[in-house]
Parts: sequence; structure tokens; C-alpha cells
Amino acid sequence: MPRAKLSVRLPQAAWIGDLSTDYPDVEFRVLAALPTGETGVGLVELSGPNLPEVIRRIQERETIVSLDLLGESDDRTLIQFETTEPLLLFSVKESGIPLEPPVEIRDGRATVEVTASQDRLSTFGSQLEQFGMSFDVEYVRRTVDSTDQLLTDRQRDLVVEAVQQGYYDTPRESSLTELADHLGMAKSTVSETLHRAEETIVKEFVAELDEGLIAEAQ
Repeated sequence: MPRAKLSVRLPQAAWIGDLSTDYPDVEFRVLAALPTGETGVGLVELSGPNLPEVIRRIQERETIVSLDLLGESDDRTLIQFETTEPLLLFSVKESGIPLEPPVEIRDGRATVEVTASQDRLSTFGSQLEQFGMSFDVEYVRRTVDSTDQLLTDRQRDLVVEAVQQGYYDTPRESSLTELADHLGMAKSTVSETLHRAEETIVKEFVAELDEGLIAEAQ
């Protein structure tokens, strides 16, 4: 399943886009977030200079329903707030993609990582644009579920052993014959198993590369 990393430009009209631009040295790190009907609740860690001033500016925004100070130090503050303007939450909710914290926001940009089907990723991009957010795709990669491993257990074990024995070193520290003798396996079996594993790995790499090029083209 594809996993994408996006750099999302937050609109200046939104409070967090405005304030993170006004205070570019402050990082807003969203640790948890939950949509609650017409509003959204967020748990955010702020780090950087001038935090009391930043907190005061947040409290002054009309779109902030409530704000609780949960902990603070000289350069770090943890807050929980409710807002009528959770644009990222609205976008992920409408596209059916769960938000994967932490989401780091700095200088008007949010770094967002999501895992979803290609169709849902496309819908997510459309939702971001609908809420006035432009974005750049840093990468799109294909992930492998634990229930659907890239290699079989036998292939994976053999590849790991081959690496440990120096079979893939340059120059090689172990020949195919030596590797087979070490494992107590027939040379032909080792050769065929490694070849199939290498084929799978290379094809997966090329498929992932193609997805990245397609995303960049878009």
C-alpha cells in the first residue's frame, strides 16, 4: 500500500498557518488530534522562543473554542485546544485517511505522512486543495504488510545469511559454493533461491521508483 509524505502549505487565514508564519522559529508538533463534529481537538507541543506570546496570540483567535495549558518549561509548552478550524482533520476525515501523528508544523507548512490506497491519496489531495491548502509530494513509497511479506521466510533468511557471509561484498568475501557449503545446501538451490529473492527486490525497487516519478510529475 502506498505511503506518502506531503509538505502542506497552510492558508494564512487559518490561525495555525498565520501564527506559525509569524513565529517561524516555533515548531507546532501535533501529538494527537480528533474531529468532534464541527470542531476538532488537538494536543500540541510547542517548542522555541516567545512561547507565552504565542500562547496569548492563539487564545485571542476567534476560532479557538478553548485552550488548556498542560505543561511548560523555558522553551517547550504542551497545550490542548478545541478549534472550529481543524483544516487538516477535515481533509483526512473527508478522504477516509487516518491522521498519523506527529504532524510537525513550522513557518506555515505542515509535514504530513499518510498510508492509504492510491484512490484515497488522490481524494486527500483534492480535499486539501478544497480547504485552501497547496502541497508538495516529498515521496510516495509502497509499504509491505507484515501479512504479505516481500520475501518468503526462506528467501529472507538466505539473503541475510549471504550478506553476513560477505557474498554481496565487493570484492566478495564468500563465493556461491562457499555459501552453499556453509549452509549445508545444494549450490543450485542456493543460486535459485537467491535469484528469486533478488528478482523480487529489484522489481519492488523499480515499482517504488516509478511511483515516485509519477508523483513528482503530478
